[in-house]
Amino acid sequence: MSLTVNEIEQLAINTIRTLSMDAVQQANSGHPGTPMALAPVAYVLWNEFLNYDPEHPDWPARDRFVLSCGHASMLLYSMLHLSGVQAGEGSGRPSVSLEDIRNFRQLESPCAGHPEYGEAAGIEMTTGPLGQGVGTSVGMAIAAKWLAGRYDQSDLELFGYDTYALCSDGDIMEGIGCEAASLAGHLKLSNLCWIYDDNRITIEGETDLAFSEQVATRFEGLGWQTVQVDDANDLAAIRQALQTFQNTQDRPTLIILRSVIGYGSPNKADSHSAHGAPLGEDEVRLTKEAYGWPTDAQFLVPEEVPAHFSEGIGARGAASYAEWQSQLNQYREVATEPLQQLEAIWRGDLPAGWDSSVPVFEADEKGLATRVSSGQVLNGLAAEIPWLLGGSADLAPSTMTLLNEEGMGEFSADNPSGRNFHFGIREHGMAAIANGLALTGLRSYVATFFVFTDYLRPSLRLSSLMHLPVLYVMTHDSIGLGEDGPTHQPVEHLAACRAIPGVQVMRPADANEVAESYRVAMETDGPTVFVLTRQGVGTLDRTSYGAVKGVSQGGYVLKDAEEGPAEVILMGTGSEVSICLAAQEQLQADGISARVVSFPCFELFDEQDAAYREEVLPASLSARVGVEAGIRQGWGSYLGNGGRFVGMTGFGASAPAGQLYEHFGITVERVVEEAKLAITAAS
Repeated sequence: MSLTVNEIEQLAINTIRTLSMDAVQQANSGHPGTPMALAPVAYVLWNEFLNYDPEHPDWPARDRFVLSCGHASMLLYSMLHLSGVQAGEGSGRPSVSLEDIRNFRQLESPCAGHPEYGEAAGIEMTTGPLGQGVGTSVGMAIAAKWLAGRYDQSDLELFGYDTYALCSDGDIMEGIGCEAASLAGHLKLSNLCWIYDDNRITIEGETDLAFSEQVATRFEGLGWQTVQVDDANDLAAIRQALQTFQNTQDRPTLIILRSVIGYGSPNKADSHSAHGAPLGEDEVRLTKEAYGWPTDAQFLVPEEVPAHFSEGIGARGAASYAEWQSQLNQYREVATEPLQQLEAIWRGDLPAGWDSSVPVFEADEKGLATRVSSGQVLNGLAAEIPWLLGGSADLAPSTMTLLNEEGMGEFSADNPSGRNFHFGIREHGMAAIANGLALTGLRSYVATFFVFTDYLRPSLRLSSLMHLPVLYVMTHDSIGLGEDGPTHQPVEHLAACRAIPGVQVMRPADANEVAESYRVAMETDGPTVFVLTRQGVGTLDRTSYGAVKGVSQGGYVLKDAEEGPAEVILMGTGSEVSICLAAQEQLQADGISARVVSFPCFELFDEQDAAYREEVLPASLSARVGVEAGIRQGWGSYLGNGGRFVGMTGFGASAPAGQLYEHFGITVERVVEEAKLAITAAS
């Protein structure tokens, strides 16, 4: 017996709900209430609106769907399974199988507690920390505008795709959400739609405990269109809202969807008890009864449901993909070079000769601030990598991150192909947007003062979790910035950034180390933080010092003892390397042989084999001094038990940089003194 349209729609919606309930119950962990509430909007969006081909989940022109409320992960896993999303083109296996769903939140299952990018096709990004999904979705929408602005031809449009983000009260409350929404409104991102689950429930209770603002009014003030759907089960109203978004060409859209968390649960619907814990076996049965579902059936997928999705998103997506492929073939005939660039973007490759315009810096005792040489290197890279783009949090003149070659332009609503971005004073949103750009294959960079990594660290952490090669250009790296004082002088920040797994922290000692650091970063699978000086540092004469290629190994012998074996190792990073070199000369005058090691990247050094690490830091030489204008944390494994440290133990102060180095004892004299103490202790 065939089902009516209403019957098959309801069957599909209840399949999403019951899969979510069953998975959370079996795992005895998770969030059932939100998938139960949002199953209708997920159904309508995926089966009727989303431009997505389940057979080609990596299709570059697909619409993006971001589950910003990542705690509702079973909603996404259910959609991937029911829509028949494949693990990859031609893989012949599903991205998410029913067995995967049965193993929800279990070790090695792709169905993790919160969606994790790379674990299953169709998961567009890692979400869970609230606000990150909506923030990153702005980057995805910007990327679509940029790709269209740069590569679409007048009669061949390859990149007219949309980005949808399903978000919660928490996403709306978090500051990053407002930062990103503000910029999206300013940029008139008409290809961006956030669907706000207004269920008025949080973990502690109802949202009015701490949240009473008029969300629609706020977003209208930010330049968004807002559409109200008063009942999350009203499929016609949902369709109308999504159609309104698709018809809007001058601003992003916020759909405010009034839902009931745990919909259908007789005893837990519309309460916080449906949010973050299983319903319980008895309540699951009662809820299934309310849905008209077999009460004892678990993980039931009626055969009509996958067939229905195949006739919907499957057929629509396949037709759309075929049409796009036809356009791509026409594009290949008329735009050979642009297509080569696009194919490199899609593969994650860099163009041939990508580093050919990186400058080589002549020896210069006065030298350059590493932020200045960084700017020159960045422009050299941008000249050869057309999809390298980014900007700063209103600090480009200070961070030296403006791309100033002809034709770079400024990204705006009126110039979507510009490569210089003005993020405003929105560090957290800026970094999330950079992740969205990187997820689309573009090479993104962001910049601010190093101390303000405090404002963006959650997005940096997600860069690492997702293995995104975002470049973080962080300047004004220490007390060396001088008079701005302790509020702006990073002290603990090197240790904090180094503590994030997978983040490569580069603190180069001179201009050529800067250049080499960028070369390493551009071929790294993950984010790199460049920590750069405000003050000038000399450019070393490499005929007298170790080859700059040593940067790729994280630490290298910059200058060895000139007479006899070294009695002490002086290790430094960034601007303090010059202090180590001067101390080496003083020690030599005192009859003490010292080795100087430049240590631009702890993480890279730790990746080297034991033989190389022993060559640079021989275990037999325990007299060691580390020199860095930050705290000691993180240096222990290199200094050993008897090592000494010259650096900071507290906050800085307001004064000229030279006075501050003297005041805090980061001087040649202090390094010499500590070296002698280390030698004595080791003997």
